Amino acid sequence: MATIRAIAQIGEPVLRQVAREVEPDELNTPGIQGFIDDLIATMRHANGAGLAANQVFEPLQICALEVDQNPRYPYKPKIPLTILVNPKLEAIGDETFVNYEGCLSVPNLRGEVRRHARLRVRALDRHGQPLDFEAQGVSAGTYQHEVDHLFGKLFVDRVEEPTSLCTWESFRRHREAEFRARVEALVARFGS
Repeated sequence: MATIRAIAQIGEPVLRQVAREVEPDELNTPGIQGFIDDLIATMRHANGAGLAANQVFEPLQICALEVDQNPRYPYKPKIPLTILVNPKLEAIGDETFVNYEGCLSVPNLRGEVRRHARLRVRALDRHGQPLDFEAQGVSAGTYQHEVDHLFGKLFVDRVEEPTSLCTWESFRRHREAEFRARVEALVARFGS
């Protein structure tokens, strides 16, 4: 049975660590498979769109992503449950967009972050099988956010305009409608 783990909050040193790569033969161990189950359960329990291993105090290059009618991000396109091990992201082209991001490790704060609009994602899945796919639009931003964690970066490090920082309540009241319109335009363009 999976365990809901504590989520590291901004200021915890583990969030600034570069996580270590996971050896393929480690993936089939009960410890790593159990940890991945815990990571998924913790992400779902917290209504996260993703969760990186170091956010639950394990500095391993593993992250989980999933978006399916998420109450924290009702405007995000669906991402099926995806486990990335040792992920590598490569921008496709120079196009970027401004994403309004939040984070389970930075509670009650949101801010605008510039992200690549198209990415190539390469990683191993939880069973050591290679993954190689493209992510676009808002979904590409979600992948970039989670992989940043594995390299000791938080979204607040990438906020270009500090005046965009706001609480979740302020975002909902003053900025969500405008951001939803931007997201709808991205989804119309990229489909995700």
